[in-house]
Amino acid sequence: MQPWSSEDEMFAVARKELFPAVVGDVMDKMGLLHQFLPPAIRALRADMVVLGRAMPVLEADVFTEVGSTEKGGAMAQPFGLMFRALDDLQPNEVYLCTGASPRYALWGELMSTRAMKLGGVGAVLDGYARDTAGILRLGFPTFCYGSYAQDQGPRGKVIDFRTPLELGGVRVEPGAVVFGDRDGVCVIPRQAEEEVFRRALEKVRGEQLVRQALENGESASAAFERFGIM
Repeated sequence: MQPWSSEDEMFAVARKELFPAVVGDVMDKMGLLHQFLPPAIRALRADMVVLGRAMPVLEADVFTEVGSTEKGGAMAQPFGLMFRALDDLQPNEVYLCTGASPRYALWGELMSTRAMKLGGVGAVLDGYARDTAGILRLGFPTFCYGSYAQDQGPRGKVIDFRTPLELGGVRVEPGAVVFGDRDGVCVIPRQAEEEVFRRALEKVRGEQLVRQALENGESASAAFERFGIM
């Protein structure tokens, strides 16, 4: 039986009791061995936590701010489809962007402001963010390579969103759960999320017993033999 009755409750329980490391351990046991994004993608501030559903965004390098209007579509617009993608963000969603080279920032303070207004819960970027002081002031969970002021305007455009992506070898489907803290960001496939969270809760509660045993002087090998957790 699941210890929650709704998605909001599931996220609340996960946020209160779980963390990406234990979720990753559980996914390993389930055969989901490649679910962590590259370690270069880190929290902009160490206390930031992101937990929500992926809204994947595909960015591409360009070499002019506005392309030929004859082509139409994303190339004819500054930032491509970025404004449409940002405005399409739903409550509890994470703006997850990849596809660009790390030559410019993919996120900033004004994007964070709009995302927060829409109920977005974070940004995960295969690249850099900028306006760092403003993002930190807002407290918007942002995970990226770090800070870099160079703008995407004449260098990159969003060319698609709500589309399946691969980031660092990790498949990211729209609606997959994204969970990150200072130790890294993992992606939980939607079809496995309830089992992953249920098993992770069992493991983290078991770890509390192991911790008590170790604090009481039990050896690591004896504790592992008794609980099967370490």
